[in-house]
Amino acid sequence: MAQAKQDDRVKVHYTGRLDDGTVFDSSLKRDPLEFTIGAGDIIPGFEAAVVGMNPGDTKTITIPADEAYGAYDEELLLAVPREQFPADFDLEIDQQLQVRQRGGDVIVVTVHAITDTSVTLDANHPLAGENLTFDIELIEIV
Repeated sequence: MAQAKQDDRVKVHYTGRLDDGTVFDSSLKRDPLEFTIGAGDIIPGFEAAVVGMNPGDTKTITIPADEAYGAYDEELLLAVPREQFPADFDLEIDQQLQVRQRGGDVIVVTVHAITDTSVTLDANHPLAGENLTFDIELIEIV
């Protein structure tokens, strides 16, 4: 039976959990995740875990925060004057917004705090600073 290797296109089912056991994502109720090993489309530790697996194999891995989405960076919190948002725009804590940067790139930020005068936006990835544990099943090498 063929083992998954670099440049193979694979399909996997997975469940991702935080250290406290909270499930943050799972493919079990949808189509398997399909990706090419080595293409850089997913976090490197997840790709590396699939290498050497045979279809039908399962494994559990833990990826430290610094090898997943990085450490949480307080410098990525930005206070923006409240008047920069439309008056009728309803803001909520943990709401995700798209922000266009000066160079034209669009990034996703999360509303971290709201006061009468400012809105604090968090540009960290929502899983930054978290160790991630994945249960992985290799479904198919395409």
